[in-house]
Amino acid sequence: MPPMTRIHALGHYQPEQVLTNDELATMVDTNDAWIRQRTGIATRHIARDESVADLATAAAGKALAASGLAPEQIGQVVVATCSARDRVPSNAARVAGRLGIPDAVTFDLNNGCAGFTTALAIADHTVRAGAASHALVIGAERMSEVTDWTDRSSCVLLGDGAGAVVIGPEEPDAQHDGIGPVVWGSDPTRADAVRLEGAWQPRFGQEGQTVFRWATTELAPIARLALERAGVAPAELAGIVTHQANLRIIESLARQLKAPDAVVATDVVRSGNTSAASVPLALAKLVERREIPIGAPVLLFAFGGGLSWSGQVIRCP
Repeated sequence: MPPMTRIHALGHYQPEQVLTNDELATMVDTNDAWIRQRTGIATRHIARDESVADLATAAAGKALAASGLAPEQIGQVVVATCSARDRVPSNAARVAGRLGIPDAVTFDLNNGCAGFTTALAIADHTVRAGAASHALVIGAERMSEVTDWTDRSSCVLLGDGAGAVVIGPEEPDAQHDGIGPVVWGSDPTRADAVRLEGAWQPRFGQEGQTVFRWATTELAPIARLALERAGVAPAELAGIVTHQANLRIIESLARQLKAPDAVVATDVVRSGNTSAASVPLALAKLVERREIPIGAPVLLFAFGGGLSWSGQVIRCP
């Protein structure tokens, strides 16, 4: 049998500057009540002089330090991002270089807002196959750089940040797999509903109502499939961490999953939509605050551009 895997440690990082709804109202025709009613968002963090690689390195450094592993024990580094400016070298290569990781395979992955959970599944498969003993998986975004600050329908949503996990083999006597089977896929017939287009000055855009209807009417059965594959009933869930797109979407999915005892991550209120960074950022904060018991099952589920989705059940480290 292939080895079981688990998350060994987490880390997160956000820029110091916080942009409030009231401050946004001085930049575009909006107000705090309008933003909160439609999105639930109150604030977001904005990077000024930090790149995606800077954000990713800060979060990854915390995760690596918390894991107790030496840099040379990391065999794979993946950065999930859709907002990085540079193509080569990859942001993952820059993170590895800065953290002193000597010879890992490094690459970036772009699956939009579903990027982190997709990257986590790939890293999980890598460890199970024996191609790396441990992997560092990061979601990092500087969405403020691709924001159209004149478009009130999208600029109120987006923020910057990064989250990271170190994964590796589960303990031999573990009762449960620490990272469950992935459920992933896409609906490419509606791929243009979320866009980040343009070679030199890309700008985020989306068909908000299309995405909202899709997320609130079609995704709950897919999320439940992740629970089934992990052998976890909704009533057993201790946590639900979905992509932090919009508080209304998060609340709708949580209601449909019918997990009465689960802590539902709502980091979107303070961090906004950080795309591929949102799931690891929200998860790392829940773990840091000890809001979920060690070893308890948590559903990770992300969705976005593509239209793509991916998710899995993990056991809280």
